[in-house]
Amino acid sequence: MVLLRRVIGDALRARRLAQHRTLREVSTAANVSLGYLSEIERGHKEASSELLAAICDALGARLSEMLSDVNAMVSLAEQMDDVVAPVGPPEGSAAGESGDTSFTDGNVTVQVHSDGPLRTTLQARITTPGPPGPRRDHSVYVG
Repeated sequence: MVLLRRVIGDALRARRLAQHRTLREVSTAANVSLGYLSEIERGHKEASSELLAAICDALGARLSEMLSDVNAMVSLAEQMDDVVAPVGPPEGSAAGESGDTSFTDGNVTVQVHSDGPLRTTLQARITTPGPPGPRRDHSVYVG
């Protein structure tokens, strides 16, 4: 399940970091407290539409652009849910470890470590059949 407030927070943080700006600079420009902006970026607080517009304005972005980014991230997350099914925590991770999930679909296993939609590391493992003996695994890391 995707929490909209987290995706919005990640989209705002990504825009701010891409501009090499501090929380203080953006909070001052948007006329919102630094602590509250931090809570919004971390997905702990939901911002009103007026506040989101002010933050986007401070970042020099249109609200529609930021919401388009959010739409794309939510859509991708929903597609992932439709394509693969969770099979438990990845190898080497503690059960219930936050942000770690493993998915499988036939011979393909994808391990996901996520600190949010914009901070996710994927490891895909494709197991190919071969001669008798050990199976051959091919891993790809995306970070």
